Amino acid sequence: MSQKKLIAVFGATGAQGGGLAHAILGDPNSEFSVRAVTRDVNSEKAKALAAMGAEVVSANIDDIESIKRVLQGAYGAYFVTFFWEHFSVEKEMTEAKNMATAAKESGLQHVIWSTLEDVRKFVPLSDNSLPTLQEKYKVPHFDGKGESDHFFTDAGVPVTFLLTSFYWENLIYFGMGPKKDANGKLAITFPLGNKKMAGISSEDIGKCAYGIFKKGKELIGKRIGISGDQITCSEMAEKLSKKIGQEVVYNEVTPDQYRNFGFPGAEDLGNMFQFYRDFEGPFNGVRDMKFAKELNPELQSFDSWVEKNASRIPIE
Repeated sequence: MSQKKLIAVFGATGAQGGGLAHAILGDPNSEFSVRAVTRDVNSEKAKALAAMGAEVVSANIDDIESIKRVLQGAYGAYFVTFFWEHFSVEKEMTEAKNMATAAKESGLQHVIWSTLEDVRKFVPLSDNSLPTLQEKYKVPHFDGKGESDHFFTDAGVPVTFLLTSFYWENLIYFGMGPKKDANGKLAITFPLGNKKMAGISSEDIGKCAYGIFKKGKELIGKRIGISGDQITCSEMAEKLSKKIGQEVVYNEVTPDQYRNFGFPGAEDLGNMFQFYRDFEGPFNGVRDMKFAKELNPELQSFDSWVEKNASRIPIE
């Protein structure tokens, strides 16, 4: 049998990287093998990947030598950063630069960089319709990734830029699921008006990334936006009601109310949702459901995701 092409998957025990690692390892005919990069090789998720056939290694993405070490002998890599761990745009951009430099020096043939829009290209810092945060960002967890794109192109890395969408799993893990309001009614709370939100299951992000690696050279240099569905919050509430078996309503708030909810990252997310709302056309337009389905034939709509995951959504 010919040697499989090795993909170094960063964040392999997280949502996106885990989805990609499982997609490759779950395909017995895959032309790729997985080097799962994680900080803790002894975690349950890391052990599960090893049991599936992954080579599990640890790396520190703040240390470029550590990144180069885990890229040795690899054909490609999936690079993702996790802003919510530290809330520092500067740290995230340094990590992205380290990844781009290490990818170039390691001679990788195909890299996927999980990125998002730099919102300042849509709403300049001088425009106060969207509050400026940390003195120089509009949506910090978007802007740092978007600004970091140039590290990969400047270094001449053979890269595909993957633009992701809102995770449906935020309803399970991020406290965005249905909660009882003052009247005891279950409600989901978003500042989106009647605009459609592009969303996707995190495992589908990984499967789409696998589809990009399978297509290979033809997608190098391209920006690929993906979503599994684009629906209003009222439609989300309706679909949740059917699957949960209790009525769920949409509690519409303003972006300003959302920004003032007081949890860590509330301002950032309030700005993100306002960006979703005010730039619905350009944001959703680049997140091509048809192409995502071509990359990943198992792509789930919100309806099919809820069907599968309703029992995992905490009802508070």
